[in-house]
Amino acid sequence: MEHPAPPRYLDERSGTTYPLTGPRWRGDDGAPLTVTPLPGIGRDDLDTGTRSLWRYRAALPLAVDHPVSLGEGGTPLLASSWGAVPVSFKLEWFSPTGSFKDRGTSVMISHLVQQGVTDVIEDSSGNGGASVAAYCAAAGLGAEILVPESTSEAKILQSRAYGARVRLVPGDRDATAAEAVRRAAGTAYASHNWHPFFLQGVKTLAYELWEDLGFTAPDNVVTVAGAGSVVLGCDLGFSELLAAGHIDRLPRLLVAQPANCAPIHAAFQAGTETPVPVGLAPTLAEGASIRRPVRLPEVLRAIRRSEGDMAAVPEADIVSAVHRLAAKGLYAEPTSATAAAAVDLFTARGVIRPGQTTVVVLTGSGLKAPAVMGRLVAAKDAEREAGEGAGGSA
Repeated sequence: MEHPAPPRYLDERSGTTYPLTGPRWRGDDGAPLTVTPLPGIGRDDLDTGTRSLWRYRAALPLAVDHPVSLGEGGTPLLASSWGAVPVSFKLEWFSPTGSFKDRGTSVMISHLVQQGVTDVIEDSSGNGGASVAAYCAAAGLGAEILVPESTSEAKILQSRAYGARVRLVPGDRDATAAEAVRRAAGTAYASHNWHPFFLQGVKTLAYELWEDLGFTAPDNVVTVAGAGSVVLGCDLGFSELLAAGHIDRLPRLLVAQPANCAPIHAAFQAGTETPVPVGLAPTLAEGASIRRPVRLPEVLRAIRRSEGDMAAVPEADIVSAVHRLAAKGLYAEPTSATAAAAVDLFTARGVIRPGQTTVVVLTGSGLKAPAVMGRLVAAKDAEREAGEGAGGSA
């Protein structure tokens, strides 16, 4: 019997592969890497005695003897509605540090620890840095988190609390990423945007949704994208399940970006895989405000492969979605609420249709953005008080 070739790092753009050894995080020509296609697993392969994403460890490229875990995964799937549309909200903010990034970080840090890494560097404006700081603390690794100098103290407090060294970098988010890449030559770069094993962790979201739904795939997965790791993780996981014969189609990936920063949406609408000129402005959805996504072609291919669609969400709709979710008891940061806002746009286009199973991934808690949430709640209170005053004087 012919044995399958062992998995390797893969540069999808050139076809070049590399062994899964050493702290490699990109190709020799600077291209991002993934892992060569894996066969996928079925329900009999699940480690059902484990209540974390590590129940899907058999789907990972390499065995991990001692996972670095804080109990990530196993997040609730809440049956609900959005207007007249039945949806289920996947509450990823129940992750240990409050965002979906813990899935990728747990697998990435576990891989680096197994390689003997003792110190890492990461660049982030918020959730990614906090996640890496937490898992490095759990693993006993040193961590340096680079953040833009304009980052609020509230957003970096979590990283500092875990003991990470936080360094402010002059300039914007892109300048911070460039500085991290320059410094990565001297230490392991545990980047949630670059490292292939981060995506291997995020793909467990697809396996978990499959299990949540009685080992079936939803018709639609609605998510927000900045760098697009949820899109790529779902593409990886559901593609493996399809290849293994455990689902008969890929869910449609319906992807939202804030209209004020929507480079992936612009390229999607243009029908290309390369960047196109796009207007940029500040957005409440800070976590999705990434001007030059590292994996732009791969994200676009994943959406198109699923016969998916994209939406650019205006700021007013993001604000409305924050309040509508809160009225349901769901406290979502604006970045996360952008996905819920997009349900209205996809429904109006007929992309989401009656009778379909639609999952909306809520990636992060409102507790992650206290300053922005405070302003939105204060504005809502003032609006309500003004309305009550007008009614009382009539």
